[in-house]
Amino acid sequence: MTNVPAASNTCLSLENVSISYGSQAAVSGVFMEIPRGKVTAFIGPSGCGKSTVLRALNRMNDLIEGCTLSGRVIFDGCDLYDRQVDPVEVRRRIGMVFQKPNPFPKSIYENIAFGARINGFRGDMDELVERSLRKAAIWDETKDKLKESGYALSGGQQQRLCIARAIAIEPEVILMDEPCSALDPISTLKIEEMMHELKKSYTIVIVTHNMQQAVRVSDLTGFFNVSSQSGSDRKVGTLVEFAETGQIFNAPKQQATQDYVTGRFG
Repeated sequence: MTNVPAASNTCLSLENVSISYGSQAAVSGVFMEIPRGKVTAFIGPSGCGKSTVLRALNRMNDLIEGCTLSGRVIFDGCDLYDRQVDPVEVRRRIGMVFQKPNPFPKSIYENIAFGARINGFRGDMDELVERSLRKAAIWDETKDKLKESGYALSGGQQQRLCIARAIAIEPEVILMDEPCSALDPISTLKIEEMMHELKKSYTIVIVTHNMQQAVRVSDLTGFFNVSSQSGSDRKVGTLVEFAETGQIFNAPKQQATQDYVTGRFG
C-alpha cells in the first residue's frame, strides 16, 4: 500500500461511504474525518451500522459474502478500496480487537509472537513480547507464565492479551468492537485506563453501547441512528452527528442525538 503523506492531522477519512449486504442497504452516506492520535467512539442503537462502519476501516467486511461498499475510505492519503491495495497489508496497519476475546490456542508468548513472525518480524522476539504485553497493561500478570495457554487467563486478561497481540504487529490504528461488553467492571476499567495510554502511540476507534464509556475514553464521538429509506419500510444506518465528545453529550446540534444521550430515545 503506497503511503502518501496526509495533508492534515486526519488519519482516516470517510467520503460518502455506503455499505450494503446483498441488496439490503446497511449504512448510507457517511462522511467523517477521524483524527490521528485520538480515541473516536461510535455510539447508537443496535442495527444502526456502527460496527459495519468500523469493519469498513480495515476491510474486514471483505470477508462477508455479498458485502459491498461505495464511496472512499482514505488512510494516509490512500484509498483503502483501490484495486491496487492489498487488504492483508491494510489489516496489518489497522489492527482490530473483537467483542469476544479470541486468543489463539497457543501459549501466551506465542499469541504475541505468532502474528509478528507471519508479518516478517526479525528483531528480538522476547523484547517485542514484553513490550506488547506492557503496552496492554498485562505484563505483570503474565510474565511468570508465558508458556501457559492463553485460555488459562480470565476474560479480561484474554481481552488485554488480544490487544497486545494486535499491538505486536505494529499497527498505526487499533479498532475495537465493543471490547468490554463481555467483561466485568474491574476488567473494563483496566482496558479504559490502557486506552488512555495507547492513544499516545496509536489512533483508536471504538464501538460501544456504553455511553458512559464513550464519555470516559473518547475525544470524539459519532452518533449513528437508523432511518427509513425513502419510499420503503427498510431501515438504514446513518451518521447523525460527529463532534467532540463533550459537545455530543452536553450540547448536541441534532435533536435525535439529544434524545439518545439523555435516554429519551424511542
